[in-house]
Amino acid sequence: MKAIIPPDHRLVVQVPPELPAGPAEVVVRILDAAAEKGGTGDELLASGLFGIWKDRTDIDDSVEFARRIRQQAERRHG
Repeated sequence: MKAIIPPDHRLVVQVPPELPAGPAEVVVRILDAAAEKGGTGDELLASGLFGIWKDRTDIDDSVEFARRIRQQAERRHG
């Protein structure tokens, strides 16, 4: 769930009725507004993410490598 913290810093959270009553833990993560809005292609290029793995010698075929990583992740979560 995403919310905007109002000026009075009071956040009311209504949970789905199927959740059981009782103890719970609520975690608030403050989001970086710039990261939330996304960015331009130029900003992404300037971020340093492109080429981050360029010196890796264990990746011959990047498409196949990405496919294998996705398959491993699906097996973990599925």
